[in-house]
Amino acid sequence: MKIIILGAGRVGQSVADSLASERNDITVIDTDAARLRDLESRFDLRGVVGSGTEPAVLAEAGAHDTDLLIACAAQDETNLVCCKIAQLVFNIPTRIARVRSSGFALDERLTGPDGFAVSRIICPEESLTRYIGKLIEYPEAMQVRMFAGGRACLVAVRARVGAPMVNHSIGELRDANPEMAMRMVAIYRRFPDEPDRFVACDGNTRIEPGDEVFVLAAHEHVAGVLAALHRPQSQPAHPVRRIMVAGGGRVGLRLARQLSQTAGRFHIKIIESDAQRCVELASVLPSEVLVLQGDATDEDLLGDEGIEEVDLFLALTDDDEDNIMSCLLAKRMGARRVLALINRRSYADLMHGTQIDIALSPAQAMLGELLAYVRQGDVQAVHSLRRGVAEALEIVARGDRKSSRVVGRQVCDLHLPRDVHMGLIVRGVPDLVDKTTAAVAANAPASAQGDPQVIIPRSTTVIESNDHVVFFLPHKRLVRDVEKLFRVSATFF
Repeated sequence: MKIIILGAGRVGQSVADSLASERNDITVIDTDAARLRDLESRFDLRGVVGSGTEPAVLAEAGAHDTDLLIACAAQDETNLVCCKIAQLVFNIPTRIARVRSSGFALDERLTGPDGFAVSRIICPEESLTRYIGKLIEYPEAMQVRMFAGGRACLVAVRARVGAPMVNHSIGELRDANPEMAMRMVAIYRRFPDEPDRFVACDGNTRIEPGDEVFVLAAHEHVAGVLAALHRPQSQPAHPVRRIMVAGGGRVGLRLARQLSQTAGRFHIKIIESDAQRCVELASVLPSEVLVLQGDATDEDLLGDEGIEEVDLFLALTDDDEDNIMSCLLAKRMGARRVLALINRRSYADLMHGTQIDIALSPAQAMLGELLAYVRQGDVQAVHSLRRGVAEALEIVARGDRKSSRVVGRQVCDLHLPRDVHMGLIVRGVPDLVDKTTAAVAANAPASAQGDPQVIIPRSTTVIESNDHVVFFLPHKRLVRDVEKLFRVSATFF
């Protein structure tokens, strides 16, 4: 696929990194020549110096035969104008714009063909807020990803000593819980003096303490699965109530607003170093949200504010080092769980598996929304996992037995690559018009949906047309094989 990316900032670099590794033809436009040279030296892509609002620059980037434009420059206005030019002058089929302002997403007249002609609006801050909200809802989880309109979830959880499912084989767990719609699709195991290693899951695989376990489950079973892997039966559930946020920027403000909508549910404190920003936060947030001026790496401040009673400490500033240090300090002083927002991928890799419970990359949180447009076939949702190495993919089976390699066939007859794990089948999902509609529905509450059937596929399970099939792929290079298998062909018999 031929793709133009406007903006070589943090989001643009992360998107380019992911897409260039999949043999796409990538061109990045930016006004900073030094930044583009750095990208060209690290990735297989081409840089064009200039403004994306100039047709001549877009033409130089190859807009005449481009399949996808991703406008993620710093300014909303630049991204919107670029999308309109891409439609009017170059007729680029799909145009995605990063827009921070919420007003555009609420009025389709502004983003429709007669407006700025944006196929899909993405907002990294909104994606982060939504993702953190899921981690608050499921406090034992390290990751939570939604599929099939919220009816199925992929969760990652650290197995703990004494939990009911730990030190048992997957086959034993399956026999003990036949009614539970869940499947363990991957385990990443710690080994001394080397990185975590992927362990393929079959009936004989035993779950050991310290394993990072990926489980696909029906929405209603997620809480039970997490509890069975993460805490002993005698230990009561400990929901998140007390939250401390370091950093009152866009993400911190969005999160505080979202959490404070349910009055009395959370006790929220925000620590912000800038005095003027503190005044702004206090003026727009409800009175029950306490805004404090100070440094989140100040041990005395954290102690005075009762860090040892905090259920979740969130470091959401723009400084990776401050986020890492404040999380380590908060954890040492007694915070139950800590999350650090880390932009640098190398830092996130270093922090994974340390005292920091969750190292979250802003770009990784929203990358799946972009990947769904790059994937071939009827891909409804894509989630990048393990810092971009692995991937979870929801794809819809289309056609009939004559036109499809999967419809009407048993799972055992499908020619899947060896390491690809088919986790769940969701049957009876209402057909969605496009991927934008699918992305919106994926974040809707499951209770608001109908009653589709979540199926754990066995070797004799027959794939039906319109089934939503969720896969776990430990390596991104396997994606093309799955897409090819599900592609409908008029000449296939």
